Amino acid sequence: MNTFDRIYEIVKRIPKGRVSTYGQVACIAGNPRWARVVGYALHANPDPASIPCHRVVNRRGETSSAFAFGGQDRQSMLLVTEGVPFLPDGRVDLSLCMWWG
Repeated sequence: MNTFDRIYEIVKRIPKGRVSTYGQVACIAGNPRWARVVGYALHANPDPASIPCHRVVNRRGETSSAFAFGGQDRQSMLLVTEGVPFLPDGRVDLSLCMWWG
């Protein structure tokens, strides 16, 4: 299994209504320095229907730039639909919905 496949398998385990960070996925995948690699893998997601990359946010709970999910605020909308709580400043409330793997 290559690095991207390992990352995809971890992201598939993030339950609906929860999020993880790029760094957390990297740690679970075996290398805490792979946060950017996680981002590259998710950008190249071959199967968005079964690999829920929208459930991965940065360490501050910020969502990805608009283009990655098909439009402005699309990632946020997907997370809200799943019941993920947000702070007033628009960041995901990691204290309430962080998945630790």
